[in-house]
Amino acid sequence: MAKNRRSFNQLTPGWDFTFSTLLILTSLLVLIPMALVIIVSFSAESSISNRGFAFIPEAWSLDGYRYLGKMGSQVMDSYLVTIAHTLLGTACSLSVMSMYAYVLAQRNFPARTFLTWFLAFTMLFSGGLVPSYIMNVRYYNLYNSFWIFILPSLVSAYNVIMLRTFITTTIPDTLFEAGKIDGAGHFRIFFQIVLPLFQAGLATIGLFNVVARWNDWFTGLLYIQNSKLIPLQTLLQKIQSTIDFLKNNSQVANTPEGIEMLRNLPTQNLRMACTVIVVAPMLMVYPFFQRYFVTGLTIGSIKG
Repeated sequence: MAKNRRSFNQLTPGWDFTFSTLLILTSLLVLIPMALVIIVSFSAESSISNRGFAFIPEAWSLDGYRYLGKMGSQVMDSYLVTIAHTLLGTACSLSVMSMYAYVLAQRNFPARTFLTWFLAFTMLFSGGLVPSYIMNVRYYNLYNSFWIFILPSLVSAYNVIMLRTFITTTIPDTLFEAGKIDGAGHFRIFFQIVLPLFQAGLATIGLFNVVARWNDWFTGLLYIQNSKLIPLQTLLQKIQSTIDFLKNNSQVANTPEGIEMLRNLPTQNLRMACTVIVVAPMLMVYPFFQRYFVTGLTIGSIKG
C-alpha cells in the first residue's frame, strides 16, 4: 500500500521533464523583459531611435543615469523618504493589523461581530478622494507632513481579514485557553504564543504592504510640496511629466534653445533607468520573504 502511494505521488521522468521545461520557459518570460529593461537603460538614445529596443545596441550610454545624477541630492532624499515610508509604514501597519486580527479571532469577545461588520463596511463604502483630502489637510494637518504616508494607510480591511483567517485556521483555541490557565493576559498570549506561529502570515502581508508603499506615488503628488519629502515614485513621475511636456509643447520645441535641449535630453533610456532604480530594491528584498511567502499563500485553505 505504501509503495502504491509513493508511486502515485511521484512523477514519472517524462512528466518531470515536461513540468521542468514549462517552469524554465515561464521563468524566461519573466527574466527576458527584465534583462531588456536593464540593457535599454544603458543604451544610447540614437541606438534606440535607429533600432528600437534591442538586446545588443549599436552604442552604450549612461545618459539616463547621468541625467538623474544631475539632480544632486534630490534623488537620494527621495530614496530615503521612500525607504522610511516603506519600512516604518509597514512596521506600524503590521502592528496595528495583527492586533486587530487577534481581537477578531477571539470567539468569546462581545464586540467581535460589530468590529467585523465595521471592517467589512469600509470595504464596500468609502468617502472618496475629496472628503479624504479635506479630512487629512484641514482636520489632521497632514499636508506637507511625512505622517501622511503612515497614518491614513495604517489599516487595510482585506489584510486584516486575511490575518484573522490565518489565526483561526492555524492556531488552535486550546493554545489560547492554555495561556489563560497559566495566568497569561492577552498581550502575553499575543506576543509569546501568536506571533511565533504567525510569521508566515505576517511575512506575506508585509510583502504586500512593502510593494504597495514602495510604489505609492499618488500620495506624494497630492499632499507633498516640500522637495525634501517627495518620495521616489512621485519624483520619477514628475520627471516623466516634464519630459512629455517639453516634447509636446510646440512653443518650446520650435525655439533653437528648445531644439538643442530636446536633442540632448534622454527619453527612453531615462525611462528605463528610472524603472531600474525603482525595481532593483524590490528584487533584492523579495528573496528574504520568499520562504515565508509560499506558506503564507495557503492562508485560509481547507485542511484535510
